[in-house]
Amino acid sequence: MKPLIDLHTHTLASGHAYSTLMENIQEAKNKGLKIYGLSEHAVNMPGTAHEFYFHNLRVIRDEIMGVKILKGIEANIIDFKGNTDVNVEISKQLDYMIASLHGPCIKPGTKEENTNALIGAMKHEKVKIIGHPDDGKFPIDYEKLVLAAKENNIFLEVNNSSLNPTSFRENARENYIELLERCKEHNVQIIFGSDAHMCYDVGEFTNCINLIKEVNFPKELIINYYPDKLDFNR
Repeated sequence: MKPLIDLHTHTLASGHAYSTLMENIQEAKNKGLKIYGLSEHAVNMPGTAHEFYFHNLRVIRDEIMGVKILKGIEANIIDFKGNTDVNVEISKQLDYMIASLHGPCIKPGTKEENTNALIGAMKHEKVKIIGHPDDGKFPIDYEKLVLAAKENNIFLEVNNSSLNPTSFRENARENYIELLERCKEHNVQIIFGSDAHMCYDVGEFTNCINLIKEVNFPKELIINYYPDKLDFNR
């Protein structure tokens, strides 16, 4: 049994990634993924695509090389109420949004402020995933976050890139252990995200899988193994 979904990926359009969309999809096919999600950084991230890029997502086919394609975005949370930099016109083009805290787009707040920002972002109808809630620079109340994710039918991401030894995110491993314990306790689903910025990282979840095994987290709560159960209608 292997993961069959990757919804957190980036291409050249994000400005600091290095592969094309077709290179990423080819890698998704090579790795046997059933669903590939395109999630470029939204407009407040320095160097990313112009909003016209997102308006034109309709030209991308729903299936390429036998892989189902979902059109998403990694939205930047811009305040502690959970507002993002994705406007209504962009939102109409999307299958889903990942909402994330990024240092270039919002300064870290208190634990309460950061937690409120993530929970507030869940209220947007297109937000389906909270991206990398793991960076110690943005402390989070994981009990509150997990309960809000359950209430709003949101996936909490375990980010493979965050777990790399060279990651700039602080204490990700320790924070994920706490998050996963809360998810296990409250029966809340998670999603692996590669956060690929180079094609060979698409569908790469080794760090996630190793951590899941370490904490004995149930596979039944990991949506990547069950593509038939991925339903963004709520």
